[in-house]
Amino acid sequence: MNSLLHVQNLGFHWGKRKVLDEVQFKIQAGEFVAILGENGAGKSTLLKCINKILKPSYGEIYLNGKNVQSMDIIEISKHISYVPQSISSQFSMNVFDVVMLGRRPHITWNIGKNDLEKVSETLEFLGLEDFAFRKFDQLSGGERQRVIIAKAVAQDASLLLFDEPTSDLDLKNQIQIMKKINTLVSRENEVKVSALVAIHDINMAARFADRVLLLHEGSILQQGTPSNVLTEKNLSKVFGVTCEIEAKTETTPLRIIVKDEMDGEEK
Repeated sequence: MNSLLHVQNLGFHWGKRKVLDEVQFKIQAGEFVAILGENGAGKSTLLKCINKILKPSYGEIYLNGKNVQSMDIIEISKHISYVPQSISSQFSMNVFDVVMLGRRPHITWNIGKNDLEKVSETLEFLGLEDFAFRKFDQLSGGERQRVIIAKAVAQDASLLLFDEPTSDLDLKNQIQIMKKINTLVSRENEVKVSALVAIHDINMAARFADRVLLLHEGSILQQGTPSNVLTEKNLSKVFGVTCEIEAKTETTPLRIIVKDEMDGEEK
């Protein structure tokens, strides 16, 4: 099976510091993949390399078999949408127009009927239709986060990159957004959508992700299903905590109960 995304032997250095080192993985169409790792493990840097915001120090990234470094920004934007960790509140536009920015890669001259319909459909999908004509810079942090996610969805890309998409949201909205991302990936479309989500919440990753990439000090410690990757041994090594794992059942997802931090000797 051809991969939607193939990251091959990827490395990125800031000066002498290795932020990413020999990172390698594939994502198939229709997959929900979570990236977990300690602060500074390279999660955000990895997403920025995939999206060509940063240029890797070495290695290759292929999207549908094509090297991302050979693609221009318009071509990349037609296939990859990206929600960054930090969101500017400086947009003085209304919400509808902010979400319409996601359609820019597809607009040659003027905004068309399809673009208007896509934005309206996306606002409704994310429960933002009542926000359409509110000013973006007057929204709360959590509301702005949802609007930027809507902008990414309206872009109609086959690969969605999310950097901490639930960071400014309350618990209810965290679950709602993760469910919406899961729906985008799992529903039957003409073009299957995949999501690569950097997230700190281990239990959210265990519940929603098909696969997990566990980053540690810039390299992938292990990748695979949540049950295979999120073990006491791996979580202790990466996060320096003691934990208890409740296995997945037919009615409940894998659950991680963090008990305490580890002291230096335990690590």
